[in-house]
Amino acid sequence: MKLGMIGLGRMGGNMLKRLEQDGHQVGGWAPSGGGTASSLEELVGQLESPRVLWLMVPAGDPTEQNFQKLLELLDDGDVIVDGGNSNFRDSQRRHAVAGERGIHFLDAGVSGGIWGLEVGYCLMVGGDAEGVEIVRPAFETLAPADGWAHVGASGGGHFVKMVHNGIEYGLMEAYAEGFELMHHSEFDLDLSDIAGIWRYGSVVRSWLLELLYAAFEQEGDDLARIKGYVEDSGEGRWTINEAINLNVPVPVIAAALFARFSSRQEINFAAKVAAALRNQFGGHAVQAVEEAKASPDPRAT
Repeated sequence: MKLGMIGLGRMGGNMLKRLEQDGHQVGGWAPSGGGTASSLEELVGQLESPRVLWLMVPAGDPTEQNFQKLLELLDDGDVIVDGGNSNFRDSQRRHAVAGERGIHFLDAGVSGGIWGLEVGYCLMVGGDAEGVEIVRPAFETLAPADGWAHVGASGGGHFVKMVHNGIEYGLMEAYAEGFELMHHSEFDLDLSDIAGIWRYGSVVRSWLLELLYAAFEQEGDDLARIKGYVEDSGEGRWTINEAINLNVPVPVIAAALFARFSSRQEINFAAKVAAALRNQFGGHAVQAVEEAKASPDPRAT
């Protein structure tokens, strides 16, 4: 099939290559330049009806701006696919707006990262069945066998991807805490070796564990070159917000998100408050800032 890819970064660019490798004709345009078109208008002009335009740009304003431009350029029966990490509520709104013009809007949660070009992408697609059928050949190429599904109505794809990323937060934090405990134990443990054997037969084996093993092999067991600063891109927050709205407890995902917040604090004010309180009610000694800087962190041994 023919389609146009908007956004040619690490994800969009590799997805374009995977589609081309399977014989699809894919045009591309990026706001920063590159691809087969010098403008969004030119990219749309390179396609035939029903035209399929796949957005792989950051969520928020970049997605909204390109969506609004496409509404002016596309016709009845054309399809817009948002493969970014948009909030599912925004996807529901865009589906309704596009539908008023006879344009299909699909929200496709995409997982696979930089390895997707080689092994394929897991795709979670929301939207109307007619639009899904138009894009089906691309979905089948991008995903590995049994690696994609039409999960539900508009917004369903990005909702499932949101929960997927929330679960990812929890899994990553569990691995992080377990390996930190082993790192500080009395035993001289080879963390790379442990991550390696856990990949085979263990109930905690996973692709994330394979990536951790690769990181230890590349960086060394102490990961000395990597700063312990962990960002979040929003999906964990959205997952927790929806859990609150639905009265569903998600303590692991919440704790994992808060652990990421903690990783970004140069000075942990909460710990300063706790130390001050122990001093006030129990007379426990406190360390002055200078002493704290001079004293080694017991966790660093």
